Amino acid sequence: MYKSIIKEIESYKNICILGFGSEGKSTYNFIRKYSNIHLNILDIKEISLNDNNITIITGDNYLDNLTKYDLIIKTPGISLIDIDTSKLNITTNIELVLKHFKGLSVGITGTKGKSTTTSLIYEMIKNQDNNTYLVGNIGIPILDNIDKYNDKTNLIMELSSHMLEYQKTSPKISLILNLYQDHLDHDKTVEHYHNNKLNIFKYQNNFDIGIYNLDNTYLNKYIKENKYKSKLYSISDTPNGDIYLKDNKYYYKDILIYDTNDKRNLLGKYNVTNIVFALTTIYLAGFNLDKARKVANNFKSIDYRLTNIGTYNNVTYYSDPLATIPMGTISGIEALEKVNTLIFGGMDRGIDYKELVDYLNNSNIKHFICMPTTGYKIGDLLIDKDKYYCDTLEEAVKTAIKVTEKDSICLM
Repeated sequence: MYKSIIKEIESYKNICILGFGSEGKSTYNFIRKYSNIHLNILDIKEISLNDNNITIITGDNYLDNLTKYDLIIKTPGISLIDIDTSKLNITTNIELVLKHFKGLSVGITGTKGKSTTTSLIYEMIKNQDNNTYLVGNIGIPILDNIDKYNDKTNLIMELSSHMLEYQKTSPKISLILNLYQDHLDHDKTVEHYHNNKLNIFKYQNNFDIGIYNLDNTYLNKYIKENKYKSKLYSISDTPNGDIYLKDNKYYYKDILIYDTNDKRNLLGKYNVTNIVFALTTIYLAGFNLDKARKVANNFKSIDYRLTNIGTYNNVTYYSDPLATIPMGTISGIEALEKVNTLIFGGMDRGIDYKELVDYLNNSNIKHFICMPTTGYKIGDLLIDKDKYYCDTLEEAVKTAIKVTEKDSICLM
């Protein structure tokens, strides 16, 4: 397969690798392994390479003159929102592989839960077929193991909105878990961010499968507005979904997908939804459901997702630093139930925090430790609450130790 990718790349005269982080370096190493074609490498940071057949452009003006390149292989994190890209031929590592890949490709996106769901699907399929790789937003860059891929390989990929923004090829099985506000610092508008995510369905064909959350307001609206070619399966906590909830069990037709009464390690209703998405994928891809359910119930939270740090002086501390949107924070609080102290803050992504403010004002949480930047902003809107403004995490933790009640939880 790598030969056909190299052939495609070599068909262009003026090739640009845009961004030289892990994805850009992976692209460079892949091309150089099989071809000595001239490459242009662009990044805001300085680049040092011992290669006589490259042109390096760095600094504040590295995005100037992109129209002179016939092919731009873009790193996901670079925003081109203020640039007219209509005349640019932009691709990604993921797209380069998907265009030539014959095996099973499963792509997962959504505002919340995609890393957990991707990891679940990977572990479930890996348990039944060792020829399985975790790539994309988590895992390794997709080009790193390309020599090992064959027509029976399973590629499980988490796809961020940045990865999907210019992609014109969709995985054979695509999942959209949910859509909320996020990444407005990169995408400027909610619609642009959502449309990036929806690209995962947009380029599927009649033989492909799309799975989505019927109960998500944004998704429901977009699915009705667009005529996707793939076979779509909806998941719902009502009888209206293709996969539906009845008596605490999820079914597809009369086939049991998941019993929510099962003992599992993952906390929270939102993780039940993640499990159901993963098991639906397993069923539709033709793998064994019973084996996959065992993997799901034994699966522990991945790093930085609602992790139990430990219990000290009868207070249990949880860390959930990737709960970067209101619904993520709310879901974590509801999963733990006994949150007495909340430590929160971080970068302002420009989203609407009203939903979170209303929830916190009506919650039973006693202590709010506010950190820059969003913590200060949200803290000012909390009414009649015990609030502490801390500049550093060390100060926040010391405050939490002092104020959190025994036999309760402190959540960061």
